[in-house]
Amino acid sequence: MIARELFILAAAFAAFASAVAAYLAAFHGEVSLKEILSTAFAAVIGLYVGRYVERRLING
Repeated sequence: MIARELFILAAAFAAFASAVAAYLAAFHGEVSLKEILSTAFAAVIGLYVGRYVERRLING
């Protein structure tokens, strides 16, 4: 169970980071590591908050 959560965390962080990097490179022409990491971190936090809320709503 813990390994699954760690895999989801790592995969989500990598996916968000690569998407942010691609967006910044395509539309802004420069890529800042700080912006990539902070945006990916915020997106992963939002993902886990959404999962928590979803589980709480299912259980009542």
